[in-house]
Amino acid sequence: MRSPNISRRQFLRAAGAAGAVAFSWNPANLERVEAATQAVANKSPEEVARDEFYWREVQLGFKLDRSLINLNNGFTCPCPRVVLESAFRYTEMINMLPVHYQAMVAGNIETIRRRMAREFGCDPEELALTRGASEALQIAQNGIDLQPGDEVITTEQDYPRMLTTWDQRMRRQGIRVTRLQFPVPATQDYLYKMFEQAITPKTRVIHFCHITNLTGQLFPVQRICRMARARGIVTIVDGAHALGHFPFKLRDLECDAYGVSLHKWLLAPIGNGCLYVRREMIPKFWPLQAAPEQQDNDIRKFEAIGTHPWGIRAALGEALAYHQAIGAERKAARMRYLTLRYVNALRKYPRFKVLTDMSEPAQAWGVAACYIEGIDVRALANFLRKKYRIITVPLVGGAPPNQVFDYQALRISPNVYTTLEEIDTFIEAMEDAIKNGVEEDVFMPVASGPAAGEVLV
Repeated sequence: MRSPNISRRQFLRAAGAAGAVAFSWNPANLERVEAATQAVANKSPEEVARDEFYWREVQLGFKLDRSLINLNNGFTCPCPRVVLESAFRYTEMINMLPVHYQAMVAGNIETIRRRMAREFGCDPEELALTRGASEALQIAQNGIDLQPGDEVITTEQDYPRMLTTWDQRMRRQGIRVTRLQFPVPATQDYLYKMFEQAITPKTRVIHFCHITNLTGQLFPVQRICRMARARGIVTIVDGAHALGHFPFKLRDLECDAYGVSLHKWLLAPIGNGCLYVRREMIPKFWPLQAAPEQQDNDIRKFEAIGTHPWGIRAALGEALAYHQAIGAERKAARMRYLTLRYVNALRKYPRFKVLTDMSEPAQAWGVAACYIEGIDVRALANFLRKKYRIITVPLVGGAPPNQVFDYQALRISPNVYTTLEEIDTFIEAMEDAIKNGVEEDVFMPVASGPAAGEVLV
């Protein structure tokens, strides 16, 4: 293992001794992460993933409750300090004279739109900023014209709120919604053929996750979208758990619409999301709230919601800067490293099972689902929280009236601020459960239906 002193010298050399002294007193400063990244610039993402000195600099950028171990980052992630301070700063500024500063901050959001588009690979005129993935996806779901009898194909493992949105259109307009079920993990070929074989002459939309919020199942997005477009079918992709999680470019997916929650893996303040719409498809989607006809071709029509939370929106710029300071490849490599650390440590126990594809090339990063044979996952989640103060999400199937899942699992999702000690505590806790069992008299709430799914996952 490399000496911490050597890493320290590299860090100081990259930052400059005077600069290090200037900002070392404030762990919230973005410059700490930028300087640490310069110090490891000649190393591969996989090498950086194992460099604990580097990730200590990243971890210092967060203000957390370390008396608990948060392995439910698939819900909503904490913001880095610099992002939270930015949201406070903009909100305070707007509050001083809203009629003046609100308009100024709103106008400056165009800079963030351009930066987001450049980072994630699309035209700025194809990217709308929203309040989350649910809003972004509902714009696309409710905005596409459909007639009674038209078919939408989705899956049983899509996000509950999005399934509820299609169900409401089915009740109101008489469209048909086909939900496909699939085993986990599933191969890319299996998922592609599943959609291809389900298409009928009435199919108008295919809606699916880039990766699911449940087991982190990765879908072959580009292949499915190419196949659908060749048949004149619109594609809507749920990217709530993908953007900012692992590297890719939006334009390369070739989908028609893509919705994201930026308060997840991009670490933005709660209330940030985005919607990508392929340029030629913009006029084919109605906005969620009314916009003037002259905006039919304008991506900004999807942002027409009345008064915006501009302070929260403006802080997105700092979240993007923090993401860029680490680098998408390094970030993804670290999360995969943390995931493989506990998976590989626990695989020696035959009762430990994983429902997420861990093969190469990478199919999983920071979201994975696992369980222990013979132990109810609700009891296991309760045991982890009560004895080890570890927060996880139990996924349980068979909830009436619909059989949504056909498995039980814990969803485990660390993040860039997660320490090796916390991962090793999770390993210790799971070994304890395997060897000694857990009490099963008290169960935790579970993600088993639309209401629970929206709250917990």
